[in-house]
Amino acid sequence: MLGTAFPASLLLLVEQPGPWGRTGLRGSRFDHATAAMLEAHADAAGVRVLAIRRPGRTPRGAVRRWALVDCRPGDTSLRWGHYHEDAELLDVPLDGSAGVVDEAPLYLVCAHSKHDACCALRGRAVAAALATERPGRVWECSHVGGDRFAANVLVLPAGLLYGRVLPFAAPEFVETTERGEVVGALLRGRVGLKPAAQAALAFAYEHLAVRREAALAVVAVRASGEGESVVRIRAPHGLVDVTVRMERMRGDGLTCSQPGRGSFLAFRPVTAAAVE
Repeated sequence: MLGTAFPASLLLLVEQPGPWGRTGLRGSRFDHATAAMLEAHADAAGVRVLAIRRPGRTPRGAVRRWALVDCRPGDTSLRWGHYHEDAELLDVPLDGSAGVVDEAPLYLVCAHSKHDACCALRGRAVAAALATERPGRVWECSHVGGDRFAANVLVLPAGLLYGRVLPFAAPEFVETTERGEVVGALLRGRVGLKPAAQAALAFAYEHLAVRREAALAVVAVRASGEGESVVRIRAPHGLVDVTVRMERMRGDGLTCSQPGRGSFLAFRPVTAAAVE
């Protein structure tokens, strides 16, 4: 799973209850033309749009909400607003200047069945289990990539994307996250970083026995040869260089929607050394 979080570190979450088509917001009951304009506007600003909905039934008459999330290390923030008409979202500034600040962790669980059935089958159970632990802090979301790793959980605003989360582990998952720690065995990566940097960071949390999320930071990434990168990480006791090798792998039944033969890029940390 290492190195498989998506590359955007800025997010616009749009509450849209009901079913989503394969394209998420554009394939929902949200106005299609407005959704296309909103996604184009957000893409130009480097912002990824995700549709969100509450687990279970949406209360009748509930006002729909939007959120702007900045997942960049050192600048993380989460701001909420609300809207009545779809077109109102075209006027939301994407620079983080609007909305009410929210400092508590938020949990997004991919449950986008029309993109891949695995996400709904596994994701909805995890969303329900997390919502039992943290009512009001959990949302189902549209596609975040990596269907084969369902259930996928994105913790915001930290930007840590986890895969293969199980419902019965929800209490421990929430407790660990809210202690400011990383669940190393399930970590796919931090959104916004290059894949090699994500893989090296996840590897470092596990192999340096570091649990605090803020204790490690990526300093630099450089190519070191064909298919290899060296990622420099700042750790509590100094700098560490992690060499990551990129390989194309093949496998059967990678996702529910693609049961046949497929391929994917794997990012495999191979060495780690302290910088003298």
